[in-house]
Amino acid sequence: MGLHYFDKINELLKVVEKEEAPAMAEATALLIEGIEQGRSIYIFGASHAGILVQEMFYRAGGLMTINPIFGKEIMLDNEPITLTSQMERLPGYGTVLANQVDFKEDDILILHSVSGRNPVTIELAMVAQSQGAKVISITNMRYSKSTTSRHPSGKMLYNVSDIVIDNHGDIGDGACEIVGIEQRVGPSSTVIGATILNGIVVEVCQGLVANGMTYPPIFYSANLDGGDTLNQQLYETYKKTIHYRY
Repeated sequence: MGLHYFDKINELLKVVEKEEAPAMAEATALLIEGIEQGRSIYIFGASHAGILVQEMFYRAGGLMTINPIFGKEIMLDNEPITLTSQMERLPGYGTVLANQVDFKEDDILILHSVSGRNPVTIELAMVAQSQGAKVISITNMRYSKSTTSRHPSGKMLYNVSDIVIDNHGDIGDGACEIVGIEQRVGPSSTVIGATILNGIVVEVCQGLVANGMTYPPIFYSANLDGGDTLNQQLYETYKKTIHYRY
């Protein structure tokens, strides 16, 4: 039961590990430099792409200095749920979200969009770059190149990114063929994207320690004795680059 999906995910992970190693190393180096120099790090994704935002935010074993960008109109608790699709396609909405963020020169914005075609994510990248920030995107290049942009500029997310990491999934995101129907099932983007980002986080922390940082900004589990105290101490150290309310 479910072995077909396991096989596909394992296959994709091997492809990503090999093919995206240079881009992931570039992203790792950028994040190490950003943390060491006190730059701010942000992350955004719309609807299901936003699951990776939650994965990177306030997570035991994760980086404390990753700041989420949330838009209420693209969260999955909306009714009707189709509102999320309408809003991520609405030109101007991404600019409104981006203008609520005080991007500075050499800050870092991580974006996740599987198709890379919707205005909300493209506009966040555009605004961030216009203010001197660097953009790291996780997307699906085959998917992106099979379709057209919904943004008035005609650009796709990969066109407005400094570093592009390809999740190598199938067009439409479903990973598994089902005999008797055309639609593939079993989306791969969440598990692949989370593995990419957590893999980068691990390498970033290893790099920070190798460069002499004794206490990298890593969340301790709040369910461990002493975890709250340790997190508060780290917060005090890194609070200049933490923009969410702690």
